Amino acid sequence: MKRRNFFHLLMGMTGLGFSACAESTFSAHSTAQPIQPPSVDPQTPLLRFVSVADTGTGVSNQYAVANAMANHYRANPYPLVVLAGDNIYNNGEIEKINQVFEKPYAPLLSAGVTFRAVLGNHDIRTANGDPQVAYPGFNMDGRYYTFRQGAVQFFALDTNSGADWANQMPWLEQQLQASDAPWKVVFGHHQIYGSGHYGMNQATWAQQAKALFKTYGVQLYINGHEHHYERTRSLNGTTYMITGAGAGLRPVGHSAWTEYAVSRLSFASYTVYPDQILIAGIGTDGQVFDRGAIARLT
Repeated sequence: MKRRNFFHLLMGMTGLGFSACAESTFSAHSTAQPIQPPSVDPQTPLLRFVSVADTGTGVSNQYAVANAMANHYRANPYPLVVLAGDNIYNNGEIEKINQVFEKPYAPLLSAGVTFRAVLGNHDIRTANGDPQVAYPGFNMDGRYYTFRQGAVQFFALDTNSGADWANQMPWLEQQLQASDAPWKVVFGHHQIYGSGHYGMNQATWAQQAKALFKTYGVQLYINGHEHHYERTRSLNGTTYMITGAGAGLRPVGHSAWTEYAVSRLSFASYTVYPDQILIAGIGTDGQVFDRGAIARLT
């Protein structure tokens, strides 16, 4: 379906709902319920985007999250999905791309939503992840890269153990220092703070990254890997978000830094304003189960 026609269907329905014809664009796997119309924003957002990670194997869990993301788009159109790694289970085989990416997210892709990916530990099991870097649908400008969308500059990292940290970390510092964006968002696959299976990351790169985030005012770090949802309080000016998963869940606890944590199939939504980013954790039923805010310090 062409983007214009899909968008016309989205915006032309009263009450933000689909007709039977429009619903036919969604997979038969869909079990998500329509979400409630959003409250009126006090001002026009600068940007909306969502994040997800550890997306799944093309079975019911992945479709449940993907359809919730599409339902959310119906009510709150967004141009960008941050895909925080482990994009192709189990071993990063690009031959599975239709099964685990193109089909589950077909409604969003048809609407022109852009996905921006990073590599996870499962992704590098095949050809070190190079086929995914080259895949156009993931929009990766290298193993690590930056792009700007309005008021937000995003910095994508390769956080795998064999990553080229000797060059990547100086690159990150240079890019952060040069950025004049009011909002800076870094994303990678591996956690820095976490209360689940892996916990706090003691790797050298994670310690270096935290220092750079503090020095250059990074307000948000997004990752996957843990297979749960977790939002931290602001730590030296940075909020750490763990998103996912459609590939299966793991238990999660609660740490001193945790604002909210739950083992739940979900994705995160972000609404960017000049003075704050509003965060919502959204389950497969389309309901918001967590709300948070990041204030911009001036």
